[in-house]
Amino acid sequence: MQRGPGPAVLDPLTAGPPVVQERAPVETAQTMRTEFDFELPRGYVDGDGVVHRHGTMRLATARDELLPLYDERVQENAAFTTVVLLGRVITRLGTLPMMSAQVVENMFASDVAFLQDFYRRINAEGHTRAAVTCPECSQRFTIDLAGGRLGES
Repeated sequence: MQRGPGPAVLDPLTAGPPVVQERAPVETAQTMRTEFDFELPRGYVDGDGVVHRHGTMRLATARDELLPLYDERVQENAAFTTVVLLGRVITRLGTLPMMSAQVVENMFASDVAFLQDFYRRINAEGHTRAAVTCPECSQRFTIDLAGGRLGES
């Protein structure tokens, strides 16, 4: 890739010295966000009774979506695909030393539903925002599902 002025070209109108053609500046590479923090509505309760709510999910790759199809549990029950997939893309949950499908299958259903929606938002829509309506005043506003509490920035 050449940077700076383009190649010298003879100016056909003047037949004089070469004219340097300027090129448009090359755009610099932007960093892409591939990990998103979240907070589970209820939280995963481990064997010691510790509740883990804060975690991180990474963007899924094609491999992440294909590998569950070879899993024996998924072949027996297609509904298990979500559990295996979430176990692959959640990179951190609280202070757990490791994430796996076994952790996901022992989560509360409301947390799994939250994670499914979160997965869809970051992988299909590219953001973690959701439109919501206040149940008391019917005011519509947008929240960021990637953690944080109301009033925090």
